Amino acid sequence: MVTTGSDESMAVVSDPKDFDQKSGNLLERLIFNHRIWVVAGCIFLTLFFGFQLRGLVVGASYDKMLPHAHPYIKNFLENRGELRGLGDTFRVAVENPRGDIFDPAYLDALAKINDEIFLLPGVNRAWMKSIFTPVVRWTEVTEDGFVGGPVLPDTFNGSPQSIEQLRINIARAGVVGSLVSNDYRSSMIIVPLLGDGAEGKRVDYHALSVALDEIRAKYSKLGPDGKPLVRVHVIGFAKLVGDLIQGLGEVMYFFVAAAAVATIIIFLFTRCVRSTVLVVACSLIAVVWQLGMVSMLGRELDPFSILVPFLVFAIGVSHGAQKMNGIMHDVGRGTHKWVAARYTYRRLFFAGMTALLADAVGFAVLTVIDIPVIRELALTASLGVGVLIFTNLILLPVLLSYVGVSKKAALRALAQDQDEARGKGMGRIWTVLERFTEKRWAIGAVVLAVILGGVGYVGGMKLKVGDLDAGAPELRPNSRYNLDNAFITSHYGISSDELAVMVKTPAGKCGTFENLTEADRLAWTLAQVPGVQRTTSLADTIRSYTMGSFDGNPKWMTISESQSLIDPQVNNAVAWNSEYLNGDCTLLPVIAYLSDHKAETLDRVIQAASDFAARHDTSERKFLLAAGNAGVDAATNIVVNEANHTMLLYVYGAVILLCAITFRNWRAVVVAVLPLALTSLLAEAVMAALGIGVKVATLPVVALGVGIGVDYALYLLSVQLAQQRLGLSLSQAYKKALGFTGKVVGLVGVTLAAGVVTWAWSPIKFQADMGIMLTFMFLWNMVGALVLIPALSWFLLRGVRQRQTTAVVQLDGLGGQ
Repeated sequence: MVTTGSDESMAVVSDPKDFDQKSGNLLERLIFNHRIWVVAGCIFLTLFFGFQLRGLVVGASYDKMLPHAHPYIKNFLENRGELRGLGDTFRVAVENPRGDIFDPAYLDALAKINDEIFLLPGVNRAWMKSIFTPVVRWTEVTEDGFVGGPVLPDTFNGSPQSIEQLRINIARAGVVGSLVSNDYRSSMIIVPLLGDGAEGKRVDYHALSVALDEIRAKYSKLGPDGKPLVRVHVIGFAKLVGDLIQGLGEVMYFFVAAAAVATIIIFLFTRCVRSTVLVVACSLIAVVWQLGMVSMLGRELDPFSILVPFLVFAIGVSHGAQKMNGIMHDVGRGTHKWVAARYTYRRLFFAGMTALLADAVGFAVLTVIDIPVIRELALTASLGVGVLIFTNLILLPVLLSYVGVSKKAALRALAQDQDEARGKGMGRIWTVLERFTEKRWAIGAVVLAVILGGVGYVGGMKLKVGDLDAGAPELRPNSRYNLDNAFITSHYGISSDELAVMVKTPAGKCGTFENLTEADRLAWTLAQVPGVQRTTSLADTIRSYTMGSFDGNPKWMTISESQSLIDPQVNNAVAWNSEYLNGDCTLLPVIAYLSDHKAETLDRVIQAASDFAARHDTSERKFLLAAGNAGVDAATNIVVNEANHTMLLYVYGAVILLCAITFRNWRAVVVAVLPLALTSLLAEAVMAALGIGVKVATLPVVALGVGIGVDYALYLLSVQLAQQRLGLSLSQAYKKALGFTGKVVGLVGVTLAAGVVTWAWSPIKFQADMGIMLTFMFLWNMVGALVLIPALSWFLLRGVRQRQTTAVVQLDGLGGQ
């Protein structure tokens, strides 16, 4: 039911004195009889929230990307302090383009780079590793027993003798393929970062990324021969987020371009500068309020939620265009601008508010996903949609009641309506769309929709969760980050994708024969899984130390059954700060180095580890999944996969409930929701076809498409039902709806699609992918509303008739004659 509580005919009123100011509901009277206070209040709030923007920052947090309630992440966080370098870590590969790493000039540059990185804020200095850090050691068996020391000789001074000693120590330490490239032309610095809250503050990824770029630029200067002194390659979550934040400057140009395109198209439609400016201005005011609230709440704007302000702008333009169109029609008929604003408010406020509530609830249900960054996105989006109720449903009609619209533009719009009613101009399109209220066309449209739904369902089955490509899919394949990742992957024997299974034991028991053997069996099991490059654990260290204790005899390259032979080796590992056990010997990680972090690779490794844990867990020995960046990715993929359909279920539940409240007709609810469901099916198929995986960055997009799409259905169907209840036939009612709100549905769909399609050329691949997805959803939601609503109405809503007990919205003189 679409009603404002009045059955007054909206006749032409050219003089506001002839208008009954006491008409309309209480809220309408409060707004339009006290317009100056509404405008003053909105000006004050805009200035207030604009002032809050000074504290708005763009940032990110590693911990916010973690699904904290998932068992894997709980295990990781509980043991985080004991896991050395298996959390938030970035890697720096320093390459010598002139030769190998044993060049004095290269080693001098490496030492300086190592020292500068060591001093960066947020670095966990105790476990930073490179051939120049003391935690990287070599060991050797001599007649006197074990000897060893740091890989970098204590007497290193850059002389040929000390460089030769460094070469020997690197070979002894067995770091080729991990800290030294296979071709000896580069070496690695592995830099673990402190967790959130460590040292009293969180790591500033943007500042860290900028500092790394400065180091890169400083030491990559060209030498006399035209070659750089060194080449620096950096990968890791910190650098990825830093690059995304740095790229936001370019991203903002695309947002501005999208807003400009929307403004131009709306102006070409209306030919009215003042109303176009007000529609865009009110939508921008909503964004200011939204971001001001985010800043007041002490939240950051995350790189993965940077699309939200534009979506709020897009939704605002959609609703604002409907209000502007309604007022323009009334003014063209001779109605005073103040009265026209009230008429439009009566016709569209309830439908608009219901649509915005559906949007807000749709965004809010994203909070069911146990990932803080998505929950913050949901809060940000819900706030933005909430303020649109004030800026675009209330403020915009009030402002238009003051400034009105161009009389010339209004008359032109009215003449266009009359031409369209006679089948001229855009009327040719409306004539075609009206045919979908006929039996044959309606059946054809529904059959085609069913076929497309089947295609979408089958295509969506190929949709994958997680990353589908190596490197960072958020960035272009030719981005510096992905080129750096390709370099490191191709020149080192083990990748940066680590998955650790934590073997938990009682105090002092991690080094027992049984526990070492079980850890070794797990490592062997994981090594057989396709996609695993190599595995390592304390068992490997104990084997090596045991062999060394027996003059290096390879027959002793084993885990002895005698605990008296194992214990000294465990003590040596503790003394030499091995990363494969903790201080009280209660935890030993089994680390698998993966070839990539694609969803299929993670699934195989997780399945193998889970099966092993299920068979080998005992009361005193637990195999806990999972740590390492790949372990975090695996847990995130599981949560995203589980939340994907749950989220859509909640979104559609909210939309159905609000549509039921609006229409009070279950058939109308079905008509409104089915086109949205088709869009969701097809959107998943498109994501699969484009190779876009479902992950933290992309998960909300389909839900956002549903929220925006319901606006079209509510505006179009509400007018159609109102006209049917006035006694018009389905075909006549739909014709009226097309002339009033339908043309704006088409306008908004095309406008928003034309704006976001420019994102396809963004340097940030994530934004480009989302631009393509949003373009598809904007257009398909528009087509679905204009084609499927009349077709489904033929099946379900032909019987709607005038109801004497229902107060209805009248559109006399609108949408054709």
